Formats: sequence, structure tokens, C-alpha cells
Amino acid sequence: MAAATLIMHHPVSAIAWSGTRCDVTSTRTLGESLAEITAMNAPLAERLAAYSQALKQAQSPFVEEYDRLVERIRHGLVGAAAPAVGDAMPPFLLLDPTGRMVALDDLLAAGPLVVSFNRGHWCPFCTIELTALAAARREFAELGARVVSVMPERQAFTAPLQAGLGGGVLVLTDMDNEYALSLGLVIWVGEAIRELMIGWGPRLDEFQGNDSWFLPLPATFVVGRDGRVLARHVEADFRMRMEVVDILRALRSE
Repeated sequence: MAAATLIMHHPVSAIAWSGTRCDVTSTRTLGESLAEITAMNAPLAERLAAYSQALKQAQSPFVEEYDRLVERIRHGLVGAAAPAVGDAMPPFLLLDPTGRMVALDDLLAAGPLVVSFNRGHWCPFCTIELTALAAARREFAELGARVVSVMPERQAFTAPLQAGLGGGVLVLTDMDNEYALSLGLVIWVGEAIRELMIGWGPRLDEFQGNDSWFLPLPATFVVGRDGRVLARHVEADFRMRMEVVDILRALRSE
């Protein structure tokens, strides 16, 4: 199940997995490696680590800049004020890919939620995470839960992403990062990454409809029927995400 994703096609040695062992097999592009990694039957952390390794093997110029960005996020305490376990999840009213306004309260009326903040359809780490969440839709449905992805992209990009995820994730548009900003989850990419993105893609100005070059810090909140946070994952290193098994465990604890 592949989501629509923009990838820089550097040649890279492919990642082959057997259990938890990683082997270099042949020359691939990053896009081909992403497809293989996304389809891996492995914990989410291992798949994300595999893509990080693929970026390093490709000698992507983003690797060092991403490391610097993570340190800047840590020092800036981004996410420190985000809702904690036991807090009420602040309400939102966001657009779905059809242009319909969707409210947090309306979604909670149908059951608990998994709210995932994602950088965009172009982000390989988000693709890996969202594909894993969509693949677990049966387990979520058994618990009456729904998965929502919040990202600062126009519907022209969220619609194909949602379709590519096979209906397992509802993708909502957070224009100008307003909701993420209210939770203290927004970062400026920095001039170095902005220039890399302009040169290599992705063009955030086109995807977001503005020239701010801000992104949400990827984060996951498991929200119970009463609107309170059951569990969360807020991590400065945006290459790490909440494991599906941990999300399911939190939902079962409600």
C-alpha cells in the first residue's frame, strides 16, 4: 500500500532485511529503497532506521542538516508545551480532502482517535509511518478507533495521499500550521534545509500555499473518547515515530 510521495532519486544500495539483520544487496534509488522499506514486515522503528541508513548510503546532503535540525529542536524545547497524558486534546476544525470541515468533537463522538502530525506527503519518514498505521486499520477498527493525520498541505496533495493509504487514515489540512502552532509543535526548517529543498525538492511553498517554510514536529497523540490524551509521542528527532503496538496498547487501556 503505497502513498503518493516525492523522493529524491539518488542511487543507493538497497536495504534487504532478514529478521532484524540488514544487508546491502544492489544499487537502488532512494525511491526504490523506500518502497522496499515501506513493505517490510518489521517494527516501525526498524523501517525508519532503514531509511535513515539508506539516506546515509546515498550520501544525501540532507543527512547532516537533519542532524543539525534535530539538535536545534532539542535546544529550542519544541513540543515541551504540547498536551501531556491526561490533558484534554485541544479542539480543531480542519479541512478534509473534499473540502469538508472536520471537528475533533465530531470524530470523538464515534470513538477514540490516533492523531498524528506529519510533515507532508513528500516526507519518506511520514510515508513509512502512515503506511504502517493504515496497515493496522483492522486492529484500530476492532477498538472503535480512527487514525487522523494532520499536515499543512493543500487538498491537491492530501487527497491522493489519503487515497493511496486505502482509507486507513483520514488526512486533514492544517493551513499555515495554525493548529500545530497552537500546540507548540511548529519549527522553521532553517536556511540550509530551505535551500536544499529548493534545489532538490520538495517545494513546501507549492505544497503549503505559502512561503513560510515551517513544518510541524511529527508527533502522535492517542485520544480517548472523553477527549483526554491516553498516550503521546513527542520527539525532537522527527525520524522516530510511535510504534503501532504502543498505540494499540494505549487504546486498549481506555
